[in-house]
Amino acid sequence: MQGLDWLSLFLRWFHVIAGVAWIGASFYFIWLDNSLRTPPEWKQKKGIKGDLWAIHGGGFYEVAKYAYGPETMPTTLHWFKWEAYTTWLSGFALLIVVYYLGASAYLIDPSVNAMSPTQAILSGLGIIFGGLALYEGACRSPLAKSPKAFALFLIILLCSAAWLTAHLFSGRGAYIHVGALVGTIMVANVFLNIMPNQRKMVAAVAAKQDIDPAWGASAKLRSVHNNYLTLPLLFIMISNHYPMTYQHPQNWLVLIAIMALSAWIRHFFNLKHQDVKKPSILISGAIGMLALAVWVSWPQAASTSAPATSLSKAPSSVDKTPLQANVESLIHTHCVGCHASAPTDDVFKVAPLGVKFDNWQDIERYGPQIYRRVAVTKDMPFLNKTGMTEAERQQIADWYADSQ
Repeated sequence: MQGLDWLSLFLRWFHVIAGVAWIGASFYFIWLDNSLRTPPEWKQKKGIKGDLWAIHGGGFYEVAKYAYGPETMPTTLHWFKWEAYTTWLSGFALLIVVYYLGASAYLIDPSVNAMSPTQAILSGLGIIFGGLALYEGACRSPLAKSPKAFALFLIILLCSAAWLTAHLFSGRGAYIHVGALVGTIMVANVFLNIMPNQRKMVAAVAAKQDIDPAWGASAKLRSVHNNYLTLPLLFIMISNHYPMTYQHPQNWLVLIAIMALSAWIRHFFNLKHQDVKKPSILISGAIGMLALAVWVSWPQAASTSAPATSLSKAPSSVDKTPLQANVESLIHTHCVGCHASAPTDDVFKVAPLGVKFDNWQDIERYGPQIYRRVAVTKDMPFLNKTGMTEAERQQIADWYADSQ
């Protein structure tokens, strides 16, 4: 069990490192392209269509972009692809380790949609790669010639994915699958379009042949798509720390709103790099985020009926072994204050990570996670606020061992 924890740690760590490199490069090159200015005439005669000067790390840098290409292909030409590939590979591996191997706990929420782990995994893969197929087909269709029409298509695609996943999976599972779809689209842009077109350009320049303008235009368009998707993707990467978003009754609308607002704010910076300053975009984005926070945090009417097997009252030992009844009592005493549909804890007003122990079925469902966090790592209860003893932790361990 701890082996999976270490694997998850290293994959997550590597995923973050690769993601920083990829998104950092994306931000830099979009900034670079938007910041290029018309060069002096002597540079234009050399085939340079844009340049800029920068200072960093105690030195001056001169960057030039050629209209066609250098007269002689350089010995070393730097490519930017593995940042994208390793981010996707590590992210997909993390999806498998956390959400597919732990589908019963993290992907499936019986109160949303009861399904088997196999059904849930196949549904998730279908959404990721089915959505990619729709996006790629649209990019290769006449729809791509109209930026506004394509933007509308992409909005509909992502909104549909958010709604569908929210009605199939747990809140966390829904958000992470929309993120996986976005990340897959982004890396497919690199693998299926940007890199092949760049190889064609390099081959043409090396052979002193004409460059098809469509190669560069297509690659640039996909890069722009990726640029606007970066901030939404970054939010989804950290969203599992903020259950007030994915546990909201309209969690799919919350996700759509955050994605739209973050892309809108990104638009401000893209314009700014071109010396087009529209503070109204930043202000409206900030107001939108504030309004969203107020909406999500607004107190909701409490449910008038509790589940029949709710642990909000002293648990019953009917149909349970003495050990199971004792574990249920321990969960009621030490865990339900935070991990419930309506937490009573003074800090956690929403169940952390969406984990709820409203009934015995939930306890059994999260059995491996309860055992690991209570009896192995001992980081739960949080700060041991309820004073769980070592003897009580051992009872949890005994119950888990007996259930295997």
